[in-house]
Amino acid sequence: MLSKKNKEALFNPLSKDNPILVQILGICSALAVTAKLEPAIVMGISVICVLAFSNVIISLLRKTIPTNIRIIVQLVVVAALVIIVQQILIAYKYDVSKQLSVFIGLIITNCILMGRLEAFAMHNRPWPSFLDGIGNGLGYTIILVIVAFFRELLGSGTLFGFKVIPDWCYEHGYMDNGLMILPPMALITVGCIIWVHRSRNKDLQE
Repeated sequence: MLSKKNKEALFNPLSKDNPILVQILGICSALAVTAKLEPAIVMGISVICVLAFSNVIISLLRKTIPTNIRIIVQLVVVAALVIIVQQILIAYKYDVSKQLSVFIGLIITNCILMGRLEAFAMHNRPWPSFLDGIGNGLGYTIILVIVAFFRELLGSGTLFGFKVIPDWCYEHGYMDNGLMILPPMALITVGCIIWVHRSRNKDLQE
């Protein structure tokens, strides 16, 4: 079940072929939902679910989808899964769904999803496609969580909404960095992570 090819599909997106760090995909949502850890994690889990199951569905249908309408079929499958995820969030995590706002719906146009459907699921069997979806979703989620961790900690002094920086730090002059919760700092944080990642992976350097 976990052949060399399947292991590569699952583990390569975690670092070597990470969709954000290497392929520079999904940057918009990484900037928009990472001011707090909770919505970042929920967004990541949502993308994992949608990507994994849409990969499987498209893989099962790949031989029956006419080439000239394949993008439309892919969008319909992703849209249906996103609607299901959105309704589940509204039912069980209403506050988080309000924080994520339109960005859950915009999973439909996430270039990571469309890229994996077109490049992988349309050419591979369901199991490898499922692993590819899980791997790319996890790779995306890891970066979201790292960015959200630093933005919430340094920008608000909290993690998951709980205060973690003690009062004595504030009494001695420490102040939360309000810039960290603004979108430009998300871009700078992602840029720093990309810099560290590429400095440790010489084969990715041009």
